[in-house]
Amino acid sequence: MAAPKTRRLGAELEAAILRAAAAELAESGYAGLTMERVAQRAGTNKNAIYRRWPNRAALGVAAYRHVAADSVATPDTGDLREDVLALLRAINCRQTSPAARILRGLLTSVGDEPELRAQLHGQAAEGAANTWLALLGRAVERGQARATALRPRVATVALVLLRNEYFTRGLTTVDDAVLTEIVDEVYLPLVGA
Repeated sequence: MAAPKTRRLGAELEAAILRAAAAELAESGYAGLTMERVAQRAGTNKNAIYRRWPNRAALGVAAYRHVAADSVATPDTGDLREDVLALLRAINCRQTSPAARILRGLLTSVGDEPELRAQLHGQAAEGAANTWLALLGRAVERGQARATALRPRVATVALVLLRNEYFTRGLTTVDDAVLTEIVDEVYLPLVGA
């Protein structure tokens, strides 16, 4: 006799839904993401999903957050240049990861989905800026950067330039020389003490 199936609740159910959504995004992209397919894959019903996420845009971004949860650690080498290079190199290496593929799929869909664009903007603003501000804050304390540089748009400019390389050139990774150029020719002159 088969053991009775136990009902998953709370964090366990949420994790199952997010894993299912991430798998759907990886297989079918955002265009193929449906609440029905996620519910079926997670072994739950659509109502359980809608209670947590109001629409597929919110679910898609939450699934991305879930797979990207093991984010890159903020380097602390004691030198601003080395910290920035280490962070850019780590980000660059992760561009072939499942999380990066899911993010690229979400980004290609933002033109037709204002709600997805808003969700992704919120995710990018909340995650990336904190890492870069922490890195830059330590550099300010060491006297390697100006305190006036501690603003999200300034702190994240190296990341924005790296993303620009990916999008405008259609690349998934860039050469280390590009990273060094971003740091030495743009970032350090912008934020340096």
